[in-house]
Amino acid sequence: MLRLMLLVLGLALATPALAQVQPFPAAFVERDIPANGTTIHVRVGGKGPAVVLLHGYGETGDMWAPLAANLVRDHLVIVPDLRGLGLSAHPGGGYDKKTQGNDVAGVLAALKAGKVDLVTHDIGNMVGYAFAAEHRDRVRRFVLMDAPVPGIGPWEEILKNPLLWHFRFGGPDMERLVAGRERIYLDRFWNEFSATPARFSEASRQHYAALYARPGSMHAGFEQFKAFDQDAKDNQAFLSEGKLNMPVLAIGGDHSFGPTMAMVMRFAASNVQESVIKDSGHWLMEEQPGATVATVRAFLDARP
Repeated sequence: MLRLMLLVLGLALATPALAQVQPFPAAFVERDIPANGTTIHVRVGGKGPAVVLLHGYGETGDMWAPLAANLVRDHLVIVPDLRGLGLSAHPGGGYDKKTQGNDVAGVLAALKAGKVDLVTHDIGNMVGYAFAAEHRDRVRRFVLMDAPVPGIGPWEEILKNPLLWHFRFGGPDMERLVAGRERIYLDRFWNEFSATPARFSEASRQHYAALYARPGSMHAGFEQFKAFDQDAKDNQAFLSEGKLNMPVLAIGGDHSFGPTMAMVMRFAASNVQESVIKDSGHWLMEEQPGATVATVRAFLDARP
């Protein structure tokens, strides 16, 4: 009996260590915040100027742990899971990025945060752009990492890239195809979009695959892509109001978007700086965390 108890205790202690690959510092608390008709899971820590970190597809807010640990020393760091992903609720709709930008606004209202810096990756770029375009006076600086923005710049040409077939992949039959095979589906992205797939660790893969296997999560993921046509229309409307004026840093991995990230954002913003992270694919925080954190930190610390 004692032996069995020790085994169970050992497994219980081992599971979080495997799942939570890099924990957020103890300064962070986790909250479920009602916002914009849904509930958003948020990690919050630190004091000072507010910075919001928005993740993309294939990950959750957990991806930002290395950057959050750096910024929490002198910032209020706010790290949501996008609606339908991670530990956030799975509403029946609202996966267009304009609505999700208002999710961010609702979280900030609950936290009584005013002006913010934005740091975003992948689909987080799209949500961040919608928020910045609707709340231009609230965004001090904006960092976007390695993904296009629907309707902005060469969007139609980007859609033709065969590597991006998943932008049009979705629906009930597709959901049935990946049900119980979430790891197989997600490995495709982690492998093909990496410069060195081994840098996206096995522990991270298990962690995210388990989160995406939660009921409703894959459906929500497909809905994120399904909304791209509406996102493109919304972004064209935002663009008709003028380019963003806040300082923008566009970061690309040299084996992925590279300088194209800055080229895209110059269609949408008037003050764009370019950075290319060497020896990295799409997964910048996994492949080159040190260089990526240093690049973001230098931009946020720069004087206006």
